[in-house]
Formats: sequence, structure tokens, C-alpha cells
Amino acid sequence: QVQLVESGGGLVQPGGSLRLSCAASGFTFSSYGMTWYRQAPGKERELVASISTYGTTTNYTDSVKGRFTISRDNAKNTVYLQMYRLKPEDTAVYYCKAARITYWGQGTQVTVSS
Repeated sequence: QVQLVESGGGLVQPGGSLRLSCAASGFTFSSYGMTWYRQAPGKERELVASISTYGTTTNYTDSVKGRFTISRDNAKNTVYLQMYRLKPEDTAVYYCKAARITYWGQGTQVTVSS
């Protein structure tokens, strides 16, 4: 049974940082690329970042390039999203997802506000 448990969200001031974690289970983690999505109120869910099976290839949506870093630890079955220089427009629920697996965790709320 696939499980993805996101954590690390919270309230942060503009310019601050957060590190999100996603603990995966129920599938062979190292065989799947992993992604982070986000959904802001009233908006569609958007792909933020992706990482290949062994972390050699990463991709980011333009709005977060240079501020967010996706990484993974296959020994811990965990994918991370390090977020720097956060902006109010980064406010959203953040979800991790395994490529080719249709399953969404509960997400973690990130709120950027002064």
C-alpha cells in the first residue's frame, strides 16, 4: 500500500526558509522519480520540482529556480524540498508524488506572510 507523508510546512516570513520532507513506503522508492507539487487557494495544482531515481537529474518550475532545491535519500525512502527566500506567492499546500503512481498524500501547508 503506497503511502506518502509530507511534513515540515508552517508559517514563515517572506525571505525565510523551510525544508519539506516526504516519507514514502509501499513501493520500491529508488525505482521511481519523485516530484513536489503545490496547490494554492483557487488555483490548480502545479508541478514545482522533480528528481530522477538516483538524484542525478532535477528540474524546477521557473518561479522557484534558484530558490528551491529538491533532493532525495534512497536509504531513508525520503524526498526533500529545501525552500529559500520564500515569497507570499509560494503559499500553498505542498504534495509529493511518485512518478507513474497515482497517489497523493495529505500535503503540508506552507504559508508565507508577515
